[in-house]
Amino acid sequence: MASANWDYWSELGTGFTDAVFLLVTFDPETWSVIRQSLLISTTATLAALLIGVPIGMWIALSSFRGRSLLFTIFNTGFGLPPVVVGLILSILLLRHGPLGWLNLRFTPAAMIIAQFILSTPIVINLTAVAIQQLNPKLWMQMKALGASRSQMLWLMGREIRLPLIGAYMAGFGAVISEVGASQMVGGNLPGSTRVLTTAIVMETGMGHYDRAMAYGIILLLLVAVVVGLLTWFQQQDAPR
Repeated sequence: MASANWDYWSELGTGFTDAVFLLVTFDPETWSVIRQSLLISTTATLAALLIGVPIGMWIALSSFRGRSLLFTIFNTGFGLPPVVVGLILSILLLRHGPLGWLNLRFTPAAMIIAQFILSTPIVINLTAVAIQQLNPKLWMQMKALGASRSQMLWLMGREIRLPLIGAYMAGFGAVISEVGASQMVGGNLPGSTRVLTTAIVMETGMGHYDRAMAYGIILLLLVAVVVGLLTWFQQQDAPR
């Protein structure tokens, strides 16, 4: 038992040392993987924010038949299995599939689409909840002051800017750490579609546990830095 514990801590220490070494020596493969991870996940989550926020506002402010069902569907998005998204998207992008003519399979664009699908329901739901928590009188006050609908939506967006940063963090955290959809539609191609999560799976499968551990630690550090920066911006704008 003592030997097993020693091996565990030794492996962890080796992984941390390797992670620092790969970063400070600017290992080309490692930094390429980091760059692709950030590029793909950031782009997908920004697209989800641009599309999801207006939809979330519309659902929160509208009254129509089937609204509760729509809320349920978007709530289901919180637990949407990445492998299912990857499977469906892979079939659609097959050469003879409905979207095969786009030639997107095994490209960063396909990974961005997959991660966009995963993060959009999260953004929509959190936006709708944030709007519903606003004072109902705010909408009536803006109407009374003669604000146009676009102006009212803009002002409401400003009112929920802090929850929107939280929505971005939730969406980003969900997609940068997923592996199923990225592996299936991206193919883990070096310099193109290889990201930290797919690299970890590959290195583990090859028995390179030290490098897999190093990539895992780098992924944790990357998430901590991005979320830490977003949290700092959020708190700077928070009421004192």
